[in-house]
Amino acid sequence: MNPSHDGRWDARLWAALTVLCAVVFLDALDVSMVGVALPSIQADLGLSTSSLQWVVSGYVLGYGGLLLLGGRTADLLGRRRVFLAALAVFAVASLLGGLVSDGTLLIAARFIKGISAAFTAPAALSIITTTFAEGPARNRALSIFTASGASGFSLGLVISGFLTELGWRWTFLMPVPVAIIALAAALRFLPKHHEERAEGGYDLIGAVTITASMLLLVFAVVEAPEAGWGSVRTIATLVAAAVLLAVFVLAEQRVKHPLVRLGILRSGPIVRANLGLVILFGSYVGFQFVAMQYFQNFLHWSALETALAFLPAGLLVAVTSTKMGGLADRFGTARLIVIGSAALAAGYAFFLRVDGSPSLATLIIPGMVLLGIAFALSFPSLNIQATNGVADDEQGLASGLLNTSGQVGGAVVLAIVTAVLTSSTSADPLDGFHAAITVSGILGLVGLVIALTGLRRPRTAVAVEDEKVLETV
Repeated sequence: MNPSHDGRWDARLWAALTVLCAVVFLDALDVSMVGVALPSIQADLGLSTSSLQWVVSGYVLGYGGLLLLGGRTADLLGRRRVFLAALAVFAVASLLGGLVSDGTLLIAARFIKGISAAFTAPAALSIITTTFAEGPARNRALSIFTASGASGFSLGLVISGFLTELGWRWTFLMPVPVAIIALAAALRFLPKHHEERAEGGYDLIGAVTITASMLLLVFAVVEAPEAGWGSVRTIATLVAAAVLLAVFVLAEQRVKHPLVRLGILRSGPIVRANLGLVILFGSYVGFQFVAMQYFQNFLHWSALETALAFLPAGLLVAVTSTKMGGLADRFGTARLIVIGSAALAAGYAFFLRVDGSPSLATLIIPGMVLLGIAFALSFPSLNIQATNGVADDEQGLASGLLNTSGQVGGAVVLAIVTAVLTSSTSADPLDGFHAAITVSGILGLVGLVIALTGLRRPRTAVAVEDEKVLETV
């Protein structure tokens, strides 16, 4: 089921790619879709503010904490097998989340959905990277795949706004039939060769230590705004996470079949791609949280009006999804990431001008369009850059690393932005919004600097090209 020599894809190949895109769309949708529904959930279930936070954080905790394990499990147990099992769990957890009437059970359902996404996302990405040969075919497939994820995340708020008008439970129930249809299609169209297992044993010490470390890190940063960054609980949790991470690194250098081959991090493009996604996803999650507070609590917009404010960014990503692979082939991922990073920083700069009566024409829409350009260019390019040059038996690892970077970045930056927003002592809430958006803006500038370093051409590459020129003279 590989692309033909002339680059054309048959119907079965398109069907498999569509299934994978539908699932990553659902995964990304779940990250953002619950946001607009939170006030309705709180009122209906009688949740406190701290408990309500866990409706969002529970998903991030399961997702970010288990992504590395999910990626390596896909390599070892078979990508197709892991993908199908995790998708089935996702459907069941979605159904339970829409039916429960207890806040604790709702949070538990969200946590389980996060865990399932931690296995479907890297499995799906590694199926693509092992089905399509590195180069134009893979770049095209990855651009469509990653744009589906970015569209799901961007359109999640828009879809949530419509569904919340019907009732918050629909934000949980809507993915159920889609997941079931995707599961049936996956059974038929995903190639059986993706059930083949990579060679190697199980690194139990690595799996336990890195998973526990990621869980503790995400838990610490999510709880820090309420418990206090200087509290004994927060410091102790962060220290425990750091100790477990150190144990993991030491263990990976000694075991025969490591969960994470640390040598993969010697690649500059892979490291830059992971740092880039930390900043792209983290800064946007933080900005999104601030924007929700600004639109709904300060301007008193409805859930639907708030959702529509994010529509330009979502539509831009969705419409340009099929073009990114061709652009990556023509200009290279490094240049696209630089342009996307510049658009990201510029978009946040626009929103530093917010006031009591923002202009849709000169502030909201242009700012959202810039953020949409940033996601449309950067997200597919970062995924392509993070998986190029990686052996097939480590594609799950590479995709797990990248997704972990995004989720942990989102959790950390959201915690920082929340702390900045809630610590504002000014009588004018706009000062708090400006300070919180500034955090995302600074991160956007850091991302631009990191992206610019990717434009430097290695000496070896320059030398090879010079030799080729001399040979032709």
